[in-house]
Amino acid sequence: MALYSEKVMDHFRNPRNVGVIEDADGVGEVGNAKCGDIMKIYLKIKDDTIDDVKFETFGCGSAIASSSMATELIKGKPVSDALKLTNQAVTEALDGLPAHKLHCSVLAEEAIKAAMKDYYDRHGIAYDESQFPAGHDCEHCGV
Repeated sequence: MALYSEKVMDHFRNPRNVGVIEDADGVGEVGNAKCGDIMKIYLKIKDDTIDDVKFETFGCGSAIASSSMATELIKGKPVSDALKLTNQAVTEALDGLPAHKLHCSVLAEEAIKAAMKDYYDRHGIAYDESQFPAGHDCEHCGV
């Protein structure tokens, strides 16, 4: 069995939604240079829908694939769906990740949620703080 699924390889080789949204409604950045994976998500929201989403990721192939898939899973969806996105959903959509790379899908989830929190903060929209956990400890890199 291959270490990476065809979907992971496809999203790594041909990532979707790469780039910057200059006038983004929300921006979320997560990761740690020590770990080597840093993700930045940009959201453009119109009529309570993710109208556009872009990402910049510095990291391994799994991090790039996870970012790409996460953006595909929320693009065109209501903002409430973006808040429900889980790392498990990203991993399943990629047909799995090796255990030592699961932290990449966690970062993708956290980047989306950080961008949503930024959107709410910028626009004075009230939210439940429990929807936005503080972040994870990366077992992979010890941070």
